[in-house]
Amino acid sequence: MSDYLTREGIKKLQEELEKLRIEKAELNKEIEETRAQGDLKENAGYQYAKEKQNIVLKRISEIEARISNSKLVEDVEINKQEIRIGATVKIYDHTNKKEIIYKLVSSDEADPSSGRISVSTPIAQGILGLKKGDRKKIVLPNGTAKEFEIVSIDY
Repeated sequence: MSDYLTREGIKKLQEELEKLRIEKAELNKEIEETRAQGDLKENAGYQYAKEKQNIVLKRISEIEARISNSKLVEDVEINKQEIRIGATVKIYDHTNKKEIIYKLVSSDEADPSSGRISVSTPIAQGILGLKKGDRKKIVLPNGTAKEFEIVSIDY
């Protein structure tokens, strides 16, 4: 199954991948240097470097797989009248009488403090597929129900 990422999400993963590759090269050098010191069984520096290397290699593998198995949201044919991943949505919260703007992104890209919410959050799940003018009551995990109205959808 493909995962969807925004252009910013892919860029963020690529930047992390580049940093990890640099860290891997530094760890390889450190391992070679500690290996040259002799007895590896009692060399804490060597053991630590090997453990750290395994963590870095695992994360590199995860990121490479994620990037290769993902589709760019902008490249996917979607009905831009409906809310989908990648949409910036202005909603009116009838319960609190205020407008809120969210950008729906993958879980890796989520940053609620900047208005970027994961499509797997209860609010996003509740509004996915809605169109401008639609109203929906969504029950949040804490049990409170909020009524939202879709004001605008932008891609």
